[in-house]
Amino acid sequence: MVPARQGLEAVDILRRGGEPAVGPVIHDAPCDTLGFLVPPGTAEGWDVPGSACTETDGRGIKLPSDPPVVGTGWLLPPGAASGAPVTDPARLRRALDEAARTIEAADSRS
Repeated sequence: MVPARQGLEAVDILRRGGEPAVGPVIHDAPCDTLGFLVPPGTAEGWDVPGSACTETDGRGIKLPSDPPVVGTGWLLPPGAASGAPVTDPARLRRALDEAARTIEAADSRS
């Protein structure tokens, strides 16, 4: 989970890569966050400032077409034609870092 602004920028960065590089992404409007689905085990080594990675048991989670939590919506739904089954954590980390730098640069100009 990351702040929506940084997450949206990261989605754009990942999608510009040319190959399926971003899996399903959920938008939590009340909390103004985006959640990226990543492979099981990612939470163990996740240390990106300003984000959180929640551990699951990783046993064949079936993603519904409707978002699993009230007040949320799919930004990129499961099974989207251009998406990967999950987002690669290393790519996500690089995209989030680049997004943070982009946002910082934009904010410093205003």
